[in-house]
Amino acid sequence: MTALAPDRSFGHPAHTEAMTRWRRRSVLIRRLRVILPALIAAIVLGLVGTVVYRSVVGADQAAPEEDAPIRLVNPRFLGRDDQGRSFVITAASAVRAEDDYQRVIMDRPALVLDEDGPSPIRLSAASGVYHEEDGLLKLQGGVRLNDQEAAFETAAATFDTTTGVLEGEGLITGAGPLGEITAKSYGVYDKGERMVFKGGVRGRIQPN
Repeated sequence: MTALAPDRSFGHPAHTEAMTRWRRRSVLIRRLRVILPALIAAIVLGLVGTVVYRSVVGADQAAPEEDAPIRLVNPRFLGRDDQGRSFVITAASAVRAEDDYQRVIMDRPALVLDEDGPSPIRLSAASGVYHEEDGLLKLQGGVRLNDQEAAFETAAATFDTTTGVLEGEGLITGAGPLGEITAKSYGVYDKGERMVFKGGVRGRIQPN
């Protein structure tokens, strides 16, 4: 019977070195098992934080843009009144009101009523407001009213694009084929064929 020879390699330097390397790898693996999940968690948290930050900052930056008034360059509004006359409202520029987008604040507005008719009416002013919902155009400052036969100047005018009626409160002066007239208020009715003056009316008839 053959006797087993004892394993003398256990204490051999090569075996000892191998064991040392194995222990080092074991320690490294244990450390990596702790470090890697923590590193992954940190990366995930960083990504989430970045997304949240960009969302908050983007919302803060977008809010003023969304709340900013809508600016219009050379706007044009077209339509017809209930008498079938066409009208065109223009302006050098305009801004829709922040609290009511149906209200358009205009710079140097102008109105042409019944341009293709026998006696078109033209209005212009320094400023104005057009209410799209109710169709009212309110003009202020240096309002000029002209047709083919007369020209007037007044401080304010309101034109109803639905009915085609033009009215104004304030001093109005003008001249036509019959002479000159001054009044404190006025109104233009019946497709421009009837013009009514009220309050302190003064006139001078120009003889033919």
